Amino acid sequence: MRLKITVTGTVQGVGFRPFVYRLANQLKLKGYVLNNLSGVTIEVEGDEPLLKEFLLRLEKEKPPISRIYSLEYKFLDEIGYNSFEIRKSKRDSEFKVLIMPDIATCDDCLKELFNPDDRRYRYPFINCTNCGPRYTIIEKLPYDRKNTTMKIFKMCSQCEKEYNDPTNRRFHAQPNACPLCGPQIFLTNTSGETIANGEEALRETVKALKRGKIIAVKGLGGFHLLCDATNSESVKELRRRKNREEKPLAVMVPNLDWAKKVAVVSPLEERALNSIEKPIVILRKTSRCNHILSRELSPENETVGLFLPYTPLHHLILREFSKPVVATSANITDDPIAKDNDEALKRLSGIADLFLMHDRPIKRRCDDSVVAVISNRQVPIRRSRGFAPLPITVPFEFEKPVLALGPYMKNTIAIGIEDKIFLSQHIGDIDTPLAMEFYKETVKDLLSLLQVEPEIVVCDKHPNYYTTKFGKEHFSDRLIQVQHHHSHVVSCMAENEIPFNEDVIGFSFDGTGYGEDGTIWGGEVLIANCREFKRAYNLKHS
Repeated sequence: MRLKITVTGTVQGVGFRPFVYRLANQLKLKGYVLNNLSGVTIEVEGDEPLLKEFLLRLEKEKPPISRIYSLEYKFLDEIGYNSFEIRKSKRDSEFKVLIMPDIATCDDCLKELFNPDDRRYRYPFINCTNCGPRYTIIEKLPYDRKNTTMKIFKMCSQCEKEYNDPTNRRFHAQPNACPLCGPQIFLTNTSGETIANGEEALRETVKALKRGKIIAVKGLGGFHLLCDATNSESVKELRRRKNREEKPLAVMVPNLDWAKKVAVVSPLEERALNSIEKPIVILRKTSRCNHILSRELSPENETVGLFLPYTPLHHLILREFSKPVVATSANITDDPIAKDNDEALKRLSGIADLFLMHDRPIKRRCDDSVVAVISNRQVPIRRSRGFAPLPITVPFEFEKPVLALGPYMKNTIAIGIEDKIFLSQHIGDIDTPLAMEFYKETVKDLLSLLQVEPEIVVCDKHPNYYTTKFGKEHFSDRLIQVQHHHSHVVSCMAENEIPFNEDVIGFSFDGTGYGEDGTIWGGEVLIANCREFKRAYNLKHS
C-alpha cells in the first residue's frame, strides 16, 4: 500500500525531512519527502503494519524543535517506488495565502496552566506560537494582531516583551495575553446578569453541572451546550430543549483513560483523539459504556462520539468536574452554532440554565470536526475546527479560480485555486433563515479572506436547493450546474488520486439527488470520468 501524509506547521529548516528519511529507511519503506508551500508532503510504500508504525512514530519521534499544526493522511494503491528520497521542493506557487486553523492547547501551555508558580496559572486563554485560536479570530490578512479580534486587548509589558523576543515561545503569537491584559470569563443567568467572574465563575459552572444543569459555554468558534454525560435526566432535558430527539450527542472526556473506559480505542483512533486537531472521533462502545454514560447519548447505537478538551477553558472545566460532559453545538436543531454573547442569550435562553462567557470576540463560527477510522483510514465526517480552512492538494490544476457552492444538506463551500481546494468550515443543512444567513456570510467571508474572484461557479442541478438559487442570483454569468451523484463519484476519484480522464465504476448511494431526467435519483451505479457519466444501474423508482 501507499501512505500519503500532508503536514502543516514548523517543519521546514528544523531537520524534519532528514528525520523522515531516517525513519522510512529504518522501516524499509520506499517513497519520498518534500517541502511544499504549507509544510511537508510524504509518500511511503510498504506493508500495511509498517505504514501504520511510520504514521504513529512520525508524530511521537519528530525533531523537538518542529511543530505540527495539522496532519492529514490517506492510504492509496502503491505505484512502485524504488527507494526513499528527499526530493527538491515544489516550485513556489503564485498563490501565497495560507490561513492556519485553530490549534488545540499544546503541552507546554498545559504545564503552565496547572503550575501554581506560573503567572498564567489557570488562565483560560493561555496560548503560544504553537497553539491557540487562528481562523476564528482573523479579520483579514496579513495575520497580525491588529487584524484579529485580539486588537481590543493591549498587551502588558511582560506579554509585549515575550511577543517581541525571537527566542521566546510566544514570539509573534498574535493571541498572546495573560490575566492582567487579556480576555476574561464571566458567568451570567438567562437575563444576562453577571453572577460571577474569573475563578468563581469556573467554580459555579462546575457546581451547576454537578446539579444537573445545562450550561452554554463560549469556546473557540462558538458556544457549546454542556451537561453531565452520566446524568440521564440532564441529557433527556437537553434533548427536549434543543429539539434533538435521536441524533447522537458528542461527549468530551477528561482524558484518554476515560475514553478507554467507555469505548474501544485502536492505535489509529488514539492517534486521532490525541491529534493537534482534537476532533470528535466516532468509536465503538465498550460493554461498560451504557453503565457509565447515559444511554440517552446515542440511543440504539453501538458507537459514541468522543473528544478531548482542546482549549484551556475546556481543560479547566473537565479537570474540576472529573467526569465526561455532553459538549454539543449550541443551537436549536438545524440552526447554526451561536457565537456572540448577545446572540447566545437571545437564541439559547430557553435551552441553557447559565452562560459561561468571555469577552474575546469570535470572528467566524466554526463547529467541531468529526472523524471516524474506517479500514485504517481516518475519514472526515465533518471537516471543520482544526482543519478548515487548510487546503487539500489535488492531482491536477484549476485553469481558473472556481467556487463550489455545495449541496443542500451538510453543506460546506469550496474554492479551487491552482492545485488546491480550500474547504470552508462545516455550515450544515440550509433549512432555516439563520442557516441561509450563515451560508451567505461564509461565501462572502472565504472569498474575501483568500482574496479571490471566482471565474467559474458550480452548483447542484436541483432547481429548489437554496444553494442553486443563490448561484443563479449572484453568479448567473459563470454558473455551471452538476448532477449530484456524479459530483460524489468525481470527489472520490480526486481523493484516491485517480486520473480524471480515466473511466471508473462509481457507486453513489446517499439518499436523493435531482436526476438528469427530472426525476429524483437515490442509488446509482455510474460509469464516469470527470467530464461525463453514464447511468448504468439504479434503484427501482417507487
